[in-house]
Amino acid sequence: MTNENFLLLLILLPFFGSIMAAMLPPSARNTEAWLSGAVSVLAFAIAVYLYPSVADGAVVRREIEWVPELGLNATLRMDGFAWLFSMLITGIGFLVVLYARYYMSPKDPVPRFFSFLLAFMGAMQGMVICGNLILLAIFWELTSIFSFLLIGYWHHNAAARDGARMALTITGVGGLCLLVGLIIIGHIVGSYDLDAVLASGDLIRSHDLYAPALLLILMGALTKSAQFPFHFWLPNAMAAPTPVSAYLHSATMVKAGVFLLARLWPVLSGTDEWFFIVGTAGISTLVLGAYFAIFQQDLKGLLAYSTISHLGLITTLLSLGSPLGAVAAIFHMVNHATFKASLFMAAGIIDHEAGTRDMRKLSGLFSFMPFTATLAMVASAAMAGVPLLNGFLSKEMFFAETIEQHRASLLDTLTPYLATLAGAFAVTYSVRFIHTVFFGPKPMDLPRQPHEPPHWMRRPVELLVLACLVIGVVPGITIGPYLHTAVVSVLGERTPYYSLAVWHGFNTPLLMSMIALVGGLVLYFFLKNYLARSEEDPPGLRGLRGQRIFERILVTVSWRWARSIESFLGTRRLQPQLRILVVLAFAAGFWPLFNGGFDLDLPSLERIEPVFVLIWLVGMVCAVGAAYQAKYHRLAALILMGGAGLVTCITFLWFSAPDLALTQLLVEVVTTVLILLGLRWLPKRQEKVDIAITPAARLRRNRDFFIAIACGAGVSAVAYKMMTLPVPVSIGDFFLRHAYSEGGGTNVVNVILVDFRGFDTMGEITVLGVVALTVFALLRRFRPAPDSVEVPEQQRLQNEYDDATAEREIGETLRDYLMVPSVLMQWMFPVIITLAAYLFLRGHDLPGGGFAAGVAMAIGFLLQYLAGGTRWVEDRLRILPVRWIGFGLLLAAFTGMGSWLFGFPFLTSYFQYLEIPVIGKVPAATALLFDLGVFSLVVGATVLMLIAIAHQSIRSHRVRAVEAAKAEEDA
Repeated sequence: MTNENFLLLLILLPFFGSIMAAMLPPSARNTEAWLSGAVSVLAFAIAVYLYPSVADGAVVRREIEWVPELGLNATLRMDGFAWLFSMLITGIGFLVVLYARYYMSPKDPVPRFFSFLLAFMGAMQGMVICGNLILLAIFWELTSIFSFLLIGYWHHNAAARDGARMALTITGVGGLCLLVGLIIIGHIVGSYDLDAVLASGDLIRSHDLYAPALLLILMGALTKSAQFPFHFWLPNAMAAPTPVSAYLHSATMVKAGVFLLARLWPVLSGTDEWFFIVGTAGISTLVLGAYFAIFQQDLKGLLAYSTISHLGLITTLLSLGSPLGAVAAIFHMVNHATFKASLFMAAGIIDHEAGTRDMRKLSGLFSFMPFTATLAMVASAAMAGVPLLNGFLSKEMFFAETIEQHRASLLDTLTPYLATLAGAFAVTYSVRFIHTVFFGPKPMDLPRQPHEPPHWMRRPVELLVLACLVIGVVPGITIGPYLHTAVVSVLGERTPYYSLAVWHGFNTPLLMSMIALVGGLVLYFFLKNYLARSEEDPPGLRGLRGQRIFERILVTVSWRWARSIESFLGTRRLQPQLRILVVLAFAAGFWPLFNGGFDLDLPSLERIEPVFVLIWLVGMVCAVGAAYQAKYHRLAALILMGGAGLVTCITFLWFSAPDLALTQLLVEVVTTVLILLGLRWLPKRQEKVDIAITPAARLRRNRDFFIAIACGAGVSAVAYKMMTLPVPVSIGDFFLRHAYSEGGGTNVVNVILVDFRGFDTMGEITVLGVVALTVFALLRRFRPAPDSVEVPEQQRLQNEYDDATAEREIGETLRDYLMVPSVLMQWMFPVIITLAAYLFLRGHDLPGGGFAAGVAMAIGFLLQYLAGGTRWVEDRLRILPVRWIGFGLLLAAFTGMGSWLFGFPFLTSYFQYLEIPVIGKVPAATALLFDLGVFSLVVGATVLMLIAIAHQSIRSHRVRAVEAAKAEEDA
């Protein structure tokens, strides 16, 4: 396998592992951990293998054509910087998996945890090694989605739900801004390829759109990395399990923002806008995060605010615009990942073994867990910047850069002083972590007796702390070559000389470090007694709570403003909403015709065929009759509506569109049955009585009548004009000429759907699957109570009897409507399956295809429901519609991605004749697999909606029975 294919494997492997982990049973706890660990180790090994290919500024690329005409290719690109992050993602990811094996409770849904974790790993891998701006935005949003799922993993906890919602809202808004900014950058450069963008720094900085593009991109980066004023979402994400916190805060989620800033540093930095916006956000976050961390009482809260502060340090370094600042920023990304992951794991061990993270209750744990305490003290010292540890080296580089002159401004002047102050705060909260938790009197009234964790649970902490020590003592040998590879890939020819020596002599940065160390110690012992009894709000900033500000904004936007708009434009009735949409659509179509003119050549009477006119008259009578009968006799209205649909089918046949006619006919059957089920929900119909119509009602009816006439006539006129335009060469001619030669089929309509416009079909079936799941989700809340609700045995049996009775009576009612015996419905099932297979197999050359076959198969299931009810369908036929939907989507997607293996764009089809014994030559195309995915999804979506509607009908039947019984009792 080539290096280029390894790049693709780096992304696909975690996602494949995520799917496998999700399918494992909850009892297979060790299997899930072994699977996740194997995926992480294998991905780590692939990254190690790729290092020689990215050393000394080299780049490994894999370009997969997606929509090449629009420049939207799935380009994968790994250089030294991406490689460094890939090592962090996979290496720390493996340690988190090992740690989580012992941290997570057997009562937790562990398969879901490891599935989300691996999917998040895949999203982060895709983000760091993608080489296309749009692809970067896609993976960026995937990291937000999977982090939302991880933060809200314990969804029974209100704090977890609130934290996940806040994180998704803030980073999601930032992600939308980032997408727009990247589109602007692509417009400026003329390409979305990352290599082209990185080579166009001067063009981007001199363009008029540089400022808006910069603001939008910074919005995405600053929200992701929790920079001021968007910092408040990160502490609220602490409700997640500690393995999630360790992973998100060290190597992945929060590092995405600073990764993007470093990645685009060569093209966006060096301007006043960059310096002041990024610098202000960075230095504010650095100081405020460190200050807030001092006063936290929760161990994870302290570490969360310290993460915010260190991300502010990295952002400040990148804002300076100097190459040495960029070097220090990249170096600190690595250092922070090692000591912060180890600290979160140590905090999780304390919580796991002592039962609390409240520092007001913890003390003297050194005597109970000396090994864990020693590891946590070393990691805390690295976080504080103590010499001979890795944090000291990058902090010294930070101090050295702050004293340099970058911009003649107040911000540049204050930066070294604020950096020293933040360094002192870092020492204070680090010393507090060590002294409060591990020293002092023995703890009293802890939920659990503290003790050392299992050895393998502590092993990841030991490896990370060892990295802090080794890098701090011999940085040139351990991290030096890899840091140089990452720096060269970012800075290129601008790479400066820098030294990773531990000792640089007595200089200003060393003096700043000594002031920070001494000042931090003094400040802690000055605040020690106050911190032992204080709340988490720091003095002087008690009103500056980001969560409270966020909630107020959310209430204002989603409640007050939305309510105001709804009261002005909205209505609870469907008719006014449809009226507004229809009128707007009519105006949008009429206005350009009014300005540009519209010449309609009406056909002569000789060209009009009487039979066709008669058919349309029948259809119009059916449509008008359906509208008239809808208020008085719904079944009659439904029959008349079916007659109008049948006329539409005949019209398609008349104009030589058998595929459309076949699909329309099948859809008519399905919708008729589903509407029949839905009729039982509606309130009791009004009797046909003479009611005086008010002038206002008459005016409303006349208005709706004229709107309908105008829109219908307008659509008809536009359609007629399009069909009669004298076009020399139409797009239809192109498809007729190339359907067989390039698509391998003689049924042009099906070839268009699964080949020429397969991407559109992929989107349509995705929408159909989402709609089916949405319908099911909306209706399931009206279903009877689940079995998990404890009810008396007699009541449970009575509910089951009522459900069975309701299904039987509903089925009998529908069978009476349709006048089809139950036995005949069951006998028709194999016939319909055969018909569906026939339609599916002939679809590429004759009318049919996956959609028509799927609807036909769904009709078979509908008939089985009418014959035996949903329980018979679910228990006897074992229909699992969600799996049908998932299988259809995956098969369609994998069919499209299969073309990548042969160097062709997504969904490129291939066909040839296969020689089959006895039968002979048979045409075969890869589009058949795509069509099979369409078939599976259509069947699953239709049956899922049937089950949802049927259960609602059962509930409606039960409610009506209860109401009738109550009425009889009252009488």
